Amino acid sequence: MKRTAVINVVGLTSSLIGEYTPRIRSFADRTWMVKIVPPFPAVTCSAQSNYLTGKSPDGHGIVGNGWYDRAYAEVHFWKQSDHLVRGPKVWDRLKARDASFTCAKMFWWFNMYSSVDFAATPRPLYPADGRKIFDIYTKPMEMREELKSDLGAFPFVTFWGPRAGIESSRWIAQSAKWIEKKQSPTLNLVYLPHLDYNLQRLGPSDPGVGSDLREIDEVVGGLIDFFERRSVQVLLLSEYGICDVDQPVFINRILRDNGWIAIKDELGLEQLDCGASRAFAVADHQVAHVYVNDPAIRNRVRSVLESIEGVGVVLDEKGKRAAGMAHHRAGDFVLIADPRSWFAYYFWMDDNVAPDYARCVDIHRKPGYDPVELFVDPKLPLPSLDAAKFLLKKKLGFRALLEVIPLDAGLVKGSHGRAPEAEEEWPVLIGSADRSPLPSTRVGAVIERLIMGE
Repeated sequence: MKRTAVINVVGLTSSLIGEYTPRIRSFADRTWMVKIVPPFPAVTCSAQSNYLTGKSPDGHGIVGNGWYDRAYAEVHFWKQSDHLVRGPKVWDRLKARDASFTCAKMFWWFNMYSSVDFAATPRPLYPADGRKIFDIYTKPMEMREELKSDLGAFPFVTFWGPRAGIESSRWIAQSAKWIEKKQSPTLNLVYLPHLDYNLQRLGPSDPGVGSDLREIDEVVGGLIDFFERRSVQVLLLSEYGICDVDQPVFINRILRDNGWIAIKDELGLEQLDCGASRAFAVADHQVAHVYVNDPAIRNRVRSVLESIEGVGVVLDEKGKRAAGMAHHRAGDFVLIADPRSWFAYYFWMDDNVAPDYARCVDIHRKPGYDPVELFVDPKLPLPSLDAAKFLLKKKLGFRALLEVIPLDAGLVKGSHGRAPEAEEEWPVLIGSADRSPLPSTRVGAVIERLIMGE
């Protein structure tokens, strides 16, 4: 087996490789680059699961970054158990071929309770007193303290939220080098999220993205040099391309206007009651799952969905089967936005009664993905002072909310989930000569073949 590092540069497309990415461009020039047919949905959890299992969502079950659990009557987002992903993964198949094979999974998703040999993933601690303490989870568990001792604490606030930036990707790159020096795994899966942030904040057409490309190019170039010095073959990979958008679609507000959303009053604020709603949506970038709890209104719901500006396609059961989404976790209808639109989860009509989590970074409690968490509310006169007051309250033992996130979905200028119209905005695989475009469910087979030297 030939030892291999797969570096997942989130959001990288051929349209972004150029003057701002000289090291990535040089690597592509001396190896090979193929475009990947975008997975559907083109979001992190589904894309990675397609790559690693060789199946589409109807096989592995990951229909998005989150979905509605009909038994619990709850929406679950960004869960981390690898048990959710059905089917053997790349490392399982390779270990079956050679018992000496080992795999490190550095910050790829579904990284808890995985059958890999070594893993590290973001995982806060949640003491019973309501605190949230930033930390990581590792396999083996004792690796956590050793890794933090050598590299310092993982810069969690730069991994997601208003301060998201290059620091988290630099730390992850260092952790990939650390595990290589310590364990020399046969396969090292490395996740670098940096481009995800400003491509969503600004949109890929904004000239400000150039600095982000330079930053990630430096990190990726350093990893390429490091691994190649150690005779480790390198593959660069991305999950999706991000497109310019200018129209949020408030799907739950439209369903509420039709009387199908149930709302609970909790301490004067509104909460979405999924189990009691006749129909509601789980928004996930440019894809939305619409769950219809009342079969009697199914046709009426479909008619409304098809009339909404910004909705490009409404997939029914036949459409889901054709798209590889015929799984019980998927919505009764799956919506795909048009190229300029994306789906916001908002269900309240008046910001004064928005739920308490709406103005916070709270990826697990919100019943949908919220890219507005990447922004600080421009209406706050002194957001740094608000943050300082919050930290002081926490240190004194008081419970507090850091309410700095705006409620303006119009701030978001980039999104993903649908297949971009232009192939230059598709994800890429660099380092392997293969037929282009490459189906997303074939990526894992390519990795296996290169490791086996076939």
